[in-house]
Amino acid sequence: MNNRNENNGSGGADLGADRIGPLLFKLAFPAIVAQIINVMYNLVDRMYIGHIPDIGEAALTGVGVTMPVIMAISAFAALVSMGGAPRASIMMGLGENEKAEKILGNCTTMLVIMAVILTAVFLIFGRDILMIFGASDQTIGYAWEYMQIYAMGTIFVQIALGLNAFINAQGFAKMGMFTVAIGAVCNIILDPIFMFGFDMGVQGAAWATILSQAISCVWVFCFLTGKKSRLRIRLRNLKPEGKVIGPSLALGISPFIMQFTESVLSVCFNTSLAKYGGDIAVGAMTILSSVMQFSMLPLQGLTQGAQPIVSYNYGAGNLDRVKKTFFLLLKSSLIYSTLLWAISVFAPQVFVSIFTNGEELGEYARWAMRIYMAMSLIFGAQIACQQTFIALGNAKTSVFLALLRKVILLIPLIYIIPHFVDNKAMGVFLAEPIADTIAVTVTVTLFTISFRKLLKNGIPETK
Repeated sequence: MNNRNENNGSGGADLGADRIGPLLFKLAFPAIVAQIINVMYNLVDRMYIGHIPDIGEAALTGVGVTMPVIMAISAFAALVSMGGAPRASIMMGLGENEKAEKILGNCTTMLVIMAVILTAVFLIFGRDILMIFGASDQTIGYAWEYMQIYAMGTIFVQIALGLNAFINAQGFAKMGMFTVAIGAVCNIILDPIFMFGFDMGVQGAAWATILSQAISCVWVFCFLTGKKSRLRIRLRNLKPEGKVIGPSLALGISPFIMQFTESVLSVCFNTSLAKYGGDIAVGAMTILSSVMQFSMLPLQGLTQGAQPIVSYNYGAGNLDRVKKTFFLLLKSSLIYSTLLWAISVFAPQVFVSIFTNGEELGEYARWAMRIYMAMSLIFGAQIACQQTFIALGNAKTSVFLALLRKVILLIPLIYIIPHFVDNKAMGVFLAEPIADTIAVTVTVTLFTISFRKLLKNGIPETK
């Protein structure tokens, strides 16, 4: 057996020996900050766009329609990196750094290939895709202005998001935070300059975003080719090999489904709400999806902090540390999701006022949020269990759980429930809490049954 105690790559923290509590929060805090900063790219755009004089509400709704496309682009980055990074962590736990670097190199090449393909697809078919995703004749102009510029920066998004996962996988949480912080700060600065200083409006927001992502891309690439990183991008590892990239893509299917189906969900929500509630309902959904995206970031940050600990110690055979990490993650996630639920239900104006000053849209969004977020208090259990399956390399279970909530439950419910209630738009929003309740129940039950058996499988084989 290879030496598994050399660790750690986390600026002095030892993934295999440090106390679980301090270690988790040491890694999770920068990951949470990074997640919050990362989403600021799009939220800052929408905050500024929503307050453009005269056209703010229409422009906000139009740019909101681009979110499914942006989430799809991010999903392809997750397909490669969120499968490759946990496998790299497991290999590091096994002491197989050469194999971990091979995974990094193969994933780098796949990210570039996917970026080229996605850029071509969205530049050619982007306008038609936006119409399918819920744009109207009144909003398509704003949506396409933003999207055609954003699509040209796909390569920067893929590299920045995709490769940053390998920085976090080594335990360099602060460095991963800096990757997105640099780009986000640039975006916050450039947005008002381009939008209002240069009078570029929606196009200015898009240019600010892709230029900021380009800066993040350069930063992450320089780190992973430099001396501080334990895993480095090397030319000899860039040629894709099926035995290397295959298992990574298989494990990445779950986070890919989770993110890509957000795009499909946006289409389902937007088209249904446009039918039953018009542009104001679609505008409210833009606010709700923004709040959901932003509010889930601490949970995603917690799981990112736990992932290298779980993966490394699973690879090293330290199963007791795996258990302790999971239960601390579960407790922390539930505390946060309960707090989120309380604000959403009892004080939704805290979130809604960030995105709009419009009285009619604001009132509608507050009403919708109380329905949409009604069961968000239990969602912490869903994400903790599902992401732990991924960290342990269990691709099949994680894929099923990813499909369950959105594809099997939520999408059909969006179309079924309105037929059983008088307020059709309310029926669409009601699909979310119903799907959440069923999905969490199934996930927790399955995880309780499977967790001990999964851990007893012992040290994973090196592949």
